[in-house]
Amino acid sequence: MKAKKVFKGPIIWIVLAAVFLMLIIPALTQGSSARVDTNVGLVLLEEDRAAQAKIQDGEQRVDLTLREPYSQDGRDLGTDVYFYYSTARADNVVEAIDASGLDGFTDEPVQNNWLLSMLGFIIPFLLIGLVFWFLMSRMQGGGGKVMQFGKSKAKLITKDMPQVTFVDVAGAEEAVEELHEIKEFLAEPAKFQAVGAKIPKGVLLYGPPGTGKTLLAKAVAGEAGVPFYSISGSDFVEMFVGVGASRVRDLFEQAKNNSPAIIFVDEIDAVGRHRGAGVGGGNDEREQTLNQLLVEMDGFDATTNVILIAATNRPDVLDPALLRPGRFDRQIPVEAPDLEGRHQILSVHAQGKPMAPGVDLRGLAKRTPGFTGADLANVLNEAALLTARSNAQLIDDRALDEAVDRVMAGPQKRSRLMKEHERKVTAYHEGGHALVAAGLRNSAPVTKITILPRGRALGYTMVVPEDDKYSITRNELLDQLAYAMGGRVAEEIIFHDPSTGASNDISKATDTAKKMVTEYGMSERIGAVKLGTGSGEPFMGRDMSSGREYSEQVAGLVDAEVRQLLDQAHDEAYWIINENREILDRLAYELLAKETLNQAQIAEIFSEIRQREPRTVWLSSEDRPVSDQPPILSPAERRAVAEKAGSNGQGGDAGRAGSEGRDGHDGRAGHTDPAQEPPVDPESSSDSLNPTVDPTPGSQLPGEPDGGTGRPGGPSGPTDLPHADQT
Repeated sequence: MKAKKVFKGPIIWIVLAAVFLMLIIPALTQGSSARVDTNVGLVLLEEDRAAQAKIQDGEQRVDLTLREPYSQDGRDLGTDVYFYYSTARADNVVEAIDASGLDGFTDEPVQNNWLLSMLGFIIPFLLIGLVFWFLMSRMQGGGGKVMQFGKSKAKLITKDMPQVTFVDVAGAEEAVEELHEIKEFLAEPAKFQAVGAKIPKGVLLYGPPGTGKTLLAKAVAGEAGVPFYSISGSDFVEMFVGVGASRVRDLFEQAKNNSPAIIFVDEIDAVGRHRGAGVGGGNDEREQTLNQLLVEMDGFDATTNVILIAATNRPDVLDPALLRPGRFDRQIPVEAPDLEGRHQILSVHAQGKPMAPGVDLRGLAKRTPGFTGADLANVLNEAALLTARSNAQLIDDRALDEAVDRVMAGPQKRSRLMKEHERKVTAYHEGGHALVAAGLRNSAPVTKITILPRGRALGYTMVVPEDDKYSITRNELLDQLAYAMGGRVAEEIIFHDPSTGASNDISKATDTAKKMVTEYGMSERIGAVKLGTGSGEPFMGRDMSSGREYSEQVAGLVDAEVRQLLDQAHDEAYWIINENREILDRLAYELLAKETLNQAQIAEIFSEIRQREPRTVWLSSEDRPVSDQPPILSPAERRAVAEKAGSNGQGGDAGRAGSEGRDGHDGRAGHTDPAQEPPVDPESSSDSLNPTVDPTPGSQLPGEPDGGTGRPGGPSGPTDLPHADQT
């Protein structure tokens, strides 16, 4: 490709012309005379063998016409010869000519050739004009780098390119529905203008990395069938002030000339960050680029069908002027998919891959809570690579399980040789996590335990909830603290000498306890108060982090509450392990023998476990006692009760119970037999039904191995990194 560009450009012709001139000019200027040495020429003059002589002063050359042909070394040189002389020998040459019996001689002084002089004057300008023409042709072709910094770098996606449609997008139904409406706006604008609706000027897609924001934008381009300009936010920013604003103007000018059109700006936070924030008061070039972007988005003609779609992982750092209605009218969250979404994503990426019969993609989706679309695509790709590496033909459950482990914790370290004592410590450590998790009443089931080194961890325990969770209760957080301490407590009880393997557990447990006290309002002494504003990130467009906004006395109280929660978790783990010591020994033996245990094997070992009694009802204040009246039955629960009662031959009574509502017996909604009512968690509240509650931000996801990647956003699992800090 580069060779073709070189041959098509003028450089090759310039080189060829120069070579041609170098070859042809000497050939044209060279006569038929032969050159002899200076001494030979002087001898010819002294012997009177020359009839005519011509002295060329400019070239310091003497041309001789001999009376007879001259031969030298057996070679006939003819009657015309010439020789050169130096300035120091010029007098000798003149004397020799004067003394010789020449028929005549002539001098040719230095003369200026007007043609050569004109060429020497014109050629530099011709070269400058040729270079200028070359640069201008490159600019018009659009493929050059010189003088192109003020032009937009957006890539134009046309119909001839491979298309991505909404069929290729799974797990983001709400986002697809919103963007499908954008497609209709572009295809049939008159339909919406007839009812007074205005076309949205901007759509902002935000969410964690890997959730499919860029894929959604490509799907819009494939579905709409209109010009689609794609550019990254960093392409607007250069070191020259004003270049970014020029590129913004050029981009929108191209889109308007080809409307209806779509502009997609990926990672818009690179140019759209809050103005005036950060160290040094902001960046002039970036802020000018943002100002031009604001003007262009607000200056659309009402009839111009140009829509800006942007994607970012950090909507919190964007400038408020960019987010207001009239610029980004639609702000669509693209979150990690739920169970059904993960199943659909796996089905999409499994197309074209030879899957073994009996592979359960839905079961795989249940084992991967918190995974994004990119994670799931990586899982199937890793499974395909493992299958090819083992020279197999079909992707089976074994390859999928190994792929999940590789994505979450890294590749297995088969070359790491551990001493038997270290393996035993790791087995008891992981067994302590699993035993405490199984001995609590609000934790998710343990699905896998392994002591095989993987990544930075020497082993890990997977605790995966059966269903997706969007909020988490206080009792569940306390359970997390307890089984995070399970590994440390097992080492203390068994070996009486704890190791550094629990450092990651202690760190994450401390973070969770601190959030319970300072953010979630789950401390009786602190109360429902948010302490601190959190540290900002000045280099990401936010203000400098400020000091804590509470007194030393409150800070000491916070430390005491955090310590109390961790001590309580330590005590609970101690009780469970001491009460089930035989089960822990059996689990450690199985781990040392098999190295990895699945959910069925773990459930068999834990079949006789003695669970800890439920915690007492937590009171935020003694002056606010908890009511003993349970919540109402939801419509789904009433239907389930009615169906169960109908199967027992009590359909009429159940129907009446469902219709009485709160007017039934003893003032409860739908009075039924207490044995038939679902158990009510005394710690649950209306907040547990609110999907917008942040489930322990920054904590470990369910199913994430101990010491894993720490993806934010889900209820945390056991935090275990045995011996990760050892040298």
